Amino acid sequence: MTRLLTRSSLILAAVGLLGASVAVIGSSATVAKLGAAPASAAQQRYREVTLPAGTRLSLRMGSSYSSASSRVEQGVTASLASNVRANGVTVIPAGSHVSGVVSAVERPGRVKGRGVIGLSFRNVTVDGERYPITAGYTRVAAATKKADAEKIGIPAAGGAVVGAILGGKKGALTGALVGGGAGTAVVLSTRGKDAYIGSGSVIAVTLRRALTVRVPA
Repeated sequence: MTRLLTRSSLILAAVGLLGASVAVIGSSATVAKLGAAPASAAQQRYREVTLPAGTRLSLRMGSSYSSASSRVEQGVTASLASNVRANGVTVIPAGSHVSGVVSAVERPGRVKGRGVIGLSFRNVTVDGERYPITAGYTRVAAATKKADAEKIGIPAAGGAVVGAILGGKKGALTGALVGGGAGTAVVLSTRGKDAYIGSGSVIAVTLRRALTVRVPA
């Protein structure tokens, strides 16, 4: 009789342990499911929107750049001056950081040529995530032919005569040297205007390639 009671106790104990194990396994599975839920929800909070090539971006410059002082591969910073929208949603909000480099610098000549500054934009940061972009901007200094003509003292034929001088036509150059005197010397010894992009100024660029951005769903 005692042996039967002992065996029954052992069987009941084993059944109890088995039940506890199943309960633990079930609880673990439940915890695993609960842990996976937030990750799935995070994935559902975003969707991708593509801006096609040719999309216009208005950029506010973070610093000044000039053909007189900037150098190729110098860092460039800017920010979006206005929202970029597509499919009814804001894809790139105003204020998003844009970075790039100076891509070209050309000083103006003393006889001909104008200053040139080129910028290449390579990245935009949206909601903490950086995306590669391809966009560029070039500024060329204004022509100075009219001002040069006034300095030489030949306002009548102005631009045409100065154009001939800058073009290297010997007859026009000789005539200007004789008739213009000191004014001509000033023109031929002074560089033209440098290209300049001021800090805070707004420029417009277009995407050369499509850009896909993750936006809140």
